[in-house]
Amino acid sequence: MAAVITEDNVYCEAEAELDGAPPADGQDQVQLPAPEGNIQGQVEEFLGPHPDYDEEEEERKYYRRKRLGVVRNVVGASCGGMIIYSVYLGLLQMQLILHYDETYREVKYGTLGLEDIDNKMLMGINVTPIVGLLYTPVLIRFLGTKWMMFLASGIYALFVSTNYWERYYTLVPSAVAIGVVIVPLWASLGNYITRMAQQYYEYVNYKDEHVQEQKKPPKGAFHSYIIIFQSVFYIVFHLSFVFAEFPMVLFLNHYLNDYKHTLYKVTQCGASGKGVIENLNKTVLLSLPRSLLLIEVESVLMGAAFLAMLIFLVLCGAAYRPTEEIDLRSIGWGNIFQLPFKHLRDYRLRLLCPFFIYSGFEVLFAVQGIILSYGVCAVGMEKLWLLVMVYGLSSSICSGLALMLLRLPRQIILLVGAFMHFVLIIALMCWSPQPREPSYLPYLLVLIALWGLGTALNKTGLSTLLGMLYEDKERLDFVYTIYHWWQAIAIFIVYLWSALPMRAKLGLLLLALIVACFCYVQMERRLAKKIPFRLPRIPRPRHKVKGYRYLEEENSDESDTDLSDAEADADADEKDEDERRLVEEDRNTDDDSQGSPGPERSGVRDRRKKHDDKANEQAAEREDYVQHTMD
Repeated sequence: MAAVITEDNVYCEAEAELDGAPPADGQDQVQLPAPEGNIQGQVEEFLGPHPDYDEEEEERKYYRRKRLGVVRNVVGASCGGMIIYSVYLGLLQMQLILHYDETYREVKYGTLGLEDIDNKMLMGINVTPIVGLLYTPVLIRFLGTKWMMFLASGIYALFVSTNYWERYYTLVPSAVAIGVVIVPLWASLGNYITRMAQQYYEYVNYKDEHVQEQKKPPKGAFHSYIIIFQSVFYIVFHLSFVFAEFPMVLFLNHYLNDYKHTLYKVTQCGASGKGVIENLNKTVLLSLPRSLLLIEVESVLMGAAFLAMLIFLVLCGAAYRPTEEIDLRSIGWGNIFQLPFKHLRDYRLRLLCPFFIYSGFEVLFAVQGIILSYGVCAVGMEKLWLLVMVYGLSSSICSGLALMLLRLPRQIILLVGAFMHFVLIIALMCWSPQPREPSYLPYLLVLIALWGLGTALNKTGLSTLLGMLYEDKERLDFVYTIYHWWQAIAIFIVYLWSALPMRAKLGLLLLALIVACFCYVQMERRLAKKIPFRLPRIPRPRHKVKGYRYLEEENSDESDTDLSDAEADADADEKDEDERRLVEEDRNTDDDSQGSPGPERSGVRDRRKKHDDKANEQAAEREDYVQHTMD
C-alpha cells in the first residue's frame, strides 16, 4: 500500500514538472508568474478613483462653468455690437457735420468735392444691402457665425481707418464694404443670441433624458431663455446711441454755431416742412478744428473698433461644435443659396415681412425725421447730442420691458409698441414746431423718449418672436437673414424719400404700421387655429471626404463584428421602407406599363443592391477573421 502511494506521489510530481516545462514543439511561449497581491492592490489603488471624488458634484461644477461661458458669450456679443456701432454712428455723424460746412470743405480740401463723396458714401451704405439676401447665406456657410461677426467688425474698423485720408478711393469703397456686411452681421448676431439660449437650456437641464440623448426638447422649452438673452442684448446694444454722442459732446460741440445762426433762414419745421431741414445754413461751424485734434479723436475711435474686434475674437465662443459647422459646409452651394427663399414658403415668415419693413422705417425715421426735422430744426444743432442720448437711453431701458413676455402673451409686446407709434404718428402729423424756439426742448425730449419706447418693444419683440417661432431649428441664420434684409430694403426706401414733405413720410409710415399689425394678427389667428405651416429644413449633409468623424463608406475605426443593435434595426427599417415603396409602386403601376422601371423604383433597387453587396462583403470579412483566429 505504501509503495502505491509513493508511486502516485512521484507521478504527480512528474506531471507538475511537465506542466511547468516549455512545450516540446519549440514555440517560445513563456507563462509569467502572477503578480503578488500587494503590488496588484497598489496598482488598483493608484489607478482607481480618488476616495474623496464626488462624480455628481464635479458634473454640477462642469455645467456651471458651461453656463457661465454662455453668459460670457452673450455679454461679449452684446458689448462688441454696441461698441462697433457706437464708433460707426459717432464717426459718421461727426464726418457728415464737418463735411456739410462750406468753409471746412474749401479750407481743408479745396476742390476735392467732399459733398459729392458723402452722397456716394451714403448711397453705398444704403444701396448695397439690397443684394444681401444673395450672398449672406454663402458667407455664413463659408465663415460660420462667430467668424462672420469678427469679419464684420473688421470691416467697420476699416471704415474708421479710411478717415485718416479722406479721398474718394478710400471713403466710398469702405462705405460699400459696410453695406455688404450689414445684413450678414445682424443675421449672425440674431442667430448667435438665440443659439446661446438653446445651449443654456441644455446646460441647465443636463440631467433630463431628452438632453442626454439629444432628442427634440418639449415645445416652449427655450422660450424663457430666448426672452432673457434677447432683452439683455438690446439693453446693451441700444446704449450705442449714447456712446456715439461722446465725440459730439467732448469735441465737436465746442465748434458749432448757436441756433440763431444755423437756423437763420429756416421757416418751417415738423409736419409743415419738406425734406430734412430746409434752408439750413451752410456754415454750421464757429471755428475749424485743428487737424491734429481730429486725428486724436479718430485714433480713439480706431482703438475702440479694435477693442470690439478683440471682444468678438476672445470673449465670444463658437456658436456650434466644429462637426456642426462641417455639416453646414458639406451642403452644396446651390442648396445654401436657395435656403432663404425656401424659408419664405412658411406663411409665418411671409406675414411678418410687413413688420420687418416697418422696423426699418421707424428706426431711421427716428433719427432723420423726429430728431432732425422736429428737434434740431426747433432747438438747434447744439442740442443734437441730447436728443440722440435720450432716444438711446429710452430704448435701452425699455428693452427690459420685453421680460414681461415671461408672464404675458407674446402678442402684447409688439402690439403695445405699434400702438405707441400709432399715437405718436398721429400727433406728429398735427404738430409743426416753430424754428429757433428752445422752449420746445422738454416736449421734444418726451416725444423722443416715447418713440424710443416703441422702438425697444419693436426690435426686442421681433427678435424674440423669431426665436420662439423657430425654436426647433438649430440654425436661424437664414430666418434672421430675411428679417434684416427686409429692414435694409426699408432703410433704402427711407433714404430715397428724404426729399418728400413730412406729412407724406408720416402717411407712408402710418400705412406700413397698419399693414404690419394686420398681417401679424392674421398670423397669430392662423397659429391659434393650428393651420399647418411648411417648416423649411436644411438638407442632409453629404460628406465627400473621409476623416475622423465621417466613416460611412469605409469604417476603418470599427470592426465589422461591432455592429450595434441600433444600426441593425436601422438597416431593417430601411429595408422595410424600400419594400413598402416597391409594393405601393406596383399597385400604382398601369396595366400597360411593361417598360423599364421608374426612377423611384430604380433608386430603391440600387439601394437594395448596394445594401446586399455591403452585407455580403461584411460576411466575407467575418469569415476571414474567424478563419484567421482559428489558425
